[in-house]
Amino acid sequence: MKLFNTSKRICVYTFVVTFTFANAALSQTNNTTSESVMKEATYIPFKANQGQEDSLAQFLRDGAKLVEKTEPDTLYWYALRKNHGSYGIFDFFSSSDGRDAHFAGQVAAALNENASTLVLDGWDAGIVANIVNPSVLSFKAPELNDTRATTATYIVLNAQVGKEQALEDLLTGAAQIIDQTEPETLLWTALKLNETTFAIFDTFVDESGREAHFAGKVAGALHANADVLIVGGWEGGVLSNIHNFDVIAQAAR
Repeated sequence: MKLFNTSKRICVYTFVVTFTFANAALSQTNNTTSESVMKEATYIPFKANQGQEDSLAQFLRDGAKLVEKTEPDTLYWYALRKNHGSYGIFDFFSSSDGRDAHFAGQVAAALNENASTLVLDGWDAGIVANIVNPSVLSFKAPELNDTRATTATYIVLNAQVGKEQALEDLLTGAAQIIDQTEPETLLWTALKLNETTFAIFDTFVDESGREAHFAGKVAGALHANADVLIVGGWEGGVLSNIHNFDVIAQAAR
């Protein structure tokens, strides 16, 4: 796939960034809903012990029900499967207190108790060592109690030196475009892992929703600006860092 020329790159980037302040204003005016105060996230990838793949998947399905019953400050919780042995949890909170409550909750305690059996390398090396706690820059949230997601994508983006703010601005401004143009993208989040590393996590109704997203305006803007903003450009910095998952369980407020 050819990269866009420089003039188009600048135009598309400007187009996306113009939504930054509008998106921030939208969040501020809707802050009475739980979705509008989504501030923190956690991602934990882990692998099943050999022969425990089905048991771990069932554990995660049961965990989703427990999150809904016992964790009012966990806004969204997704159990993910990359393949038969690779799993993950992605969840979102209104504050760091909500995250702390989650890790002190019943699901985390049950995972801790069963990790030596279910998870490769157990609790400390298999779970705790893999925890990533990003902040949420911007988002499109699903409708309340929408649990239709069947697929998800996680992409890590490393900013070029000196382009950290420009990449952050592009991602922050993208949420409102997603909201206006991608009905089959249920959840879309721009995340900041540290001062130079960013990510996108999104969920879709089905595979056609994911395909529509990658053919959409935000993907086009990211493609157009990747050489300038992202280490490795489009091919090495975006496409090679895409992780696609099946959503095997979810909880939503």
